[in-house]
Amino acid sequence: MLYHIPFPVLPVAPSWYPGHMTQFARLLPGLLRRTDIVLELRDSRLPLTSINRNFEGALLKWQRERGNVPCGVLDEMKTPVDDTQPFAPLCERIIVFNKRDLVPSWGIEPFRKALAAKYPGQTVFFSSTDRPKDVRELSKLIVNIARRNRQAPETNVLVVGMPNIGKSTLLNALRSMGIDGPTPKALQTSANPGKTRTVSTRLKLSQDPLVYSYDSPGVMLPFLGHGDRGAERGVKLALIAGIKEGLYDAEPLASYLLYRLNLLDPVAPAYLDILPPGSSPTTEVEVFLDMLGKRLGMLGRGGIVDQNRAAVWFLLWWRNEGARVSAKSALPASHVLPSAAGAERRHGWGFDLEWTVTPEEAKRYDESVVQRKMEECMDKFDMDAAREEKEGLSSTQVKKRAREEELARRARRTSARVGGARK
Repeated sequence: MLYHIPFPVLPVAPSWYPGHMTQFARLLPGLLRRTDIVLELRDSRLPLTSINRNFEGALLKWQRERGNVPCGVLDEMKTPVDDTQPFAPLCERIIVFNKRDLVPSWGIEPFRKALAAKYPGQTVFFSSTDRPKDVRELSKLIVNIARRNRQAPETNVLVVGMPNIGKSTLLNALRSMGIDGPTPKALQTSANPGKTRTVSTRLKLSQDPLVYSYDSPGVMLPFLGHGDRGAERGVKLALIAGIKEGLYDAEPLASYLLYRLNLLDPVAPAYLDILPPGSSPTTEVEVFLDMLGKRLGMLGRGGIVDQNRAAVWFLLWWRNEGARVSAKSALPASHVLPSAAGAERRHGWGFDLEWTVTPEEAKRYDESVVQRKMEECMDKFDMDAAREEKEGLSSTQVKKRAREEELARRARRTSARVGGARK
């Protein structure tokens, strides 16, 4: 069992914000004017990092323009339509945490409760396209919300989120669930980010009531952040293939993945399944890659292990299989029991939430303790985000903003001169 899990050294976060993302950001306010329901997809493995705060302003404006109609709750599925109520423009924002099958189930309910405590009024839904029940329940939720839109001939759904978060795959699944008979896949999907580059044509999700949807390009944050926080954010997104392939070397990603798997289960981390029998957990990435490379026969001249090749294999294993293996971990108290010296332990859920467990907390380590720790993680995330906004943007963004302000000043001066001449 691991008693100390050091944080790895990470490379500086790269910049990846291609032109089609900028174009969609400009189109978003106009798209929202003809949107009734927004499905905002986030990744269950990165429930905080996959938040795109650049959407927030446009979405809040959309809600205000619609009269700030409160978003519903999941029991909308059971609530009958009340025809006596006056008509109000439909305005629903549903936050879908996708790929729930890739995180340990013991953390889902505490996280749901933590969200409800921290952000009351949000409609959240945990889903996996590999679970027909999840797709069916989400389809039912959308259809029942659409039935409230009784004075409109149709209901329009817009799906937004970060790259490679599963938007197109989820829409294909909803279409298959909501339309009777065989339905061919309407949207192309890819394991790499950036497949969807434009807003899709309308896709029918339901015949009665009539519901259509739009798929949208994944939009990355223009600037991932300064220092360790920005570096870690970039590595997390690279691990889930949410950022362009080739911006990172494999070995730093393998080092961070090893760190996270150790945090999730310091007793029997998931990677032990791919190491030689009898191997013990390790925090040293070189040692780990050496053991893995030897088992896989990835040897070069002189019998030296090709660690880069082993690192690439490790990442692909985790994306294709290992995430599901690690998601099977339970929440035994032994994971956080203090050592003989009474030291504190680190534990976590997914790639975003990690916390310290004191010896006293370890004695009654249950879902209520986990929920409280998750709420503390959310508090820290909000504080860090606010501090980042105060600290400013990247140098490129600062120059761009200054240029835009200068052009606006020139336009005002020109307008004032023209107005004065007319008088």
